[in-house]
Amino acid sequence: MTSDVTVDLQDRFALAREMAIEAGAVALAHFNARERLVIETKADPHDVVSIADRDVEELIRTRIAAAFPGDAILGEEYGVSFGTSDYTWVVDPIDGTSPFVNGMPTWCISIAALHGEEIAIGVIYVPCNDELYASATGMGATLNGKILKLDGSRTIRNAVTGIGANNHVTPAAVASIVEKLLDAGGNFIRNGSGALMLAYVAAGRLVGYYEPYMHAWDCMAGYCLVKEAGGWHYPFPIRGDGLTKGSPVLAAANGAVSDLRTIAGL
Repeated sequence: MTSDVTVDLQDRFALAREMAIEAGAVALAHFNARERLVIETKADPHDVVSIADRDVEELIRTRIAAAFPGDAILGEEYGVSFGTSDYTWVVDPIDGTSPFVNGMPTWCISIAALHGEEIAIGVIYVPCNDELYASATGMGATLNGKILKLDGSRTIRNAVTGIGANNHVTPAAVASIVEKLLDAGGNFIRNGSGALMLAYVAAGRLVGYYEPYMHAWDCMAGYCLVKEAGGWHYPFPIRGDGLTKGSPVLAAANGAVSDLRTIAGL
């Protein structure tokens, strides 16, 4: 990595951390006044969006455009804004909107940046717990400044795995995943935010996370965190229009990779 690229990355990494905290404050204010939120339904009754999601994404887009006007942006609420640089930001303004609107703390701000086809930055902020997960290529991963490094001795049998589900996956498919995991001696949780559970993998709270279908804005930041913490992740199709479509998502500490790939069929 050349010195110019390193400086560019460091500048964007600093912006990502700043934006996550600033956006988190806006989201938390909405969360604490959620009885006044107007909730809209997307694909199904559990797939919802609120003015909070839009306010947060607008804030992040405005900050990026001011600092790096040539960068492209892909966000869950407003789609793709094309750019002229080698960087593409991938943003989920509030991952875990269902927990958010129902008063549960398991939601987060997820901000990633790609440099070319490589995931270069991953920042996740959890406002309810004031937890900032931050990572960038070659700079490691941290939680509130503490270095994250995964324990290779952890497996699905001595730790907990996160499982995700949504309307893109049949109930039978989800049931089969859970059954295979339990049969293999594992256990699982689901907290309503795939991005947050990926951050938990990077922090060693979960040994792995699997969801059969996720979008890039849900997983890019978490993938960077897991990678920089020393874990493994299943490649997301970034070339062409792959970034705007869904894909299986799997990330894990090294001791759980083989078992979870078998369970997921990947």
